[in-house]
Amino acid sequence: MKRLILATTGLLLALAAPAQAQTIKVGATSGPHAQILEVVKANAAKDGLDIQIVEFTEYIQPNAALAAGDLEANSYQHLPFLKAQIDARGYDIVPVGKTTLFPIAVYSKRHKTVADLPAGASISIPNDPSNGARSLLLLESAGLIKLKPGAGIKATPLDIVENPKKLKIVELESPQLVHSLDDVDASAVNTNYALEAKLNPVKDSLILESPQSQYTCEIVVRRKDADQPWVKKFVAAYQSPVVKEFIQTRFNGAAVPGW
Repeated sequence: MKRLILATTGLLLALAAPAQAQTIKVGATSGPHAQILEVVKANAAKDGLDIQIVEFTEYIQPNAALAAGDLEANSYQHLPFLKAQIDARGYDIVPVGKTTLFPIAVYSKRHKTVADLPAGASISIPNDPSNGARSLLLLESAGLIKLKPGAGIKATPLDIVENPKKLKIVELESPQLVHSLDDVDASAVNTNYALEAKLNPVKDSLILESPQSQYTCEIVVRRKDADQPWVKKFVAAYQSPVVKEFIQTRFNGAAVPGW
């Protein structure tokens, strides 16, 4: 009888013990993406998911680390960038849920409006294919250039067919664009880098991308993991009212919930 009581007690204790949290490593660029993930992490913990945030300072390594198995997921990139990376590098990774739109914007330390840009003005843009095209589309939306029909999200400076002000397009690594503002007339800067430099795209930019942009960011995982239960938990933790409220209040319009 004593053994039965001890066995029963042990079973009850085992049933009462909380399930061990599942740990996943999620890559993100430093700044807003990582800050949002801190809120997601706290939210996901309620559902037994322990998110370890791994920060990167540029855009290439988070996908390389994910494809290599060093991460379970990443959260920092929009779909055109992801597609370009897959095409270029053959990664077997897929989007599983929308996150946040960080509108790209054009800033200047020398000029207050688009009309102030002089003939021959230099404008720096990201040198990666997707964000470079995104920047050219933004310049086109402001009437500064015209791109070849159909260039779209694959546009390059070679696709510029009209350039009335003879603008000089300077392609740079994304983290360098903010620093280039001392040397160029204007620069197209992604919001995460702009915010780090205390620039608000809503208040400080010459040109701001529309909220109806195709460049909403995504949670990305390896294809073989796409149907894992933790993926559903992670996406739900991100696409939640508490995260939406944080994005709206913390970034004052510089970031927009994309779900």
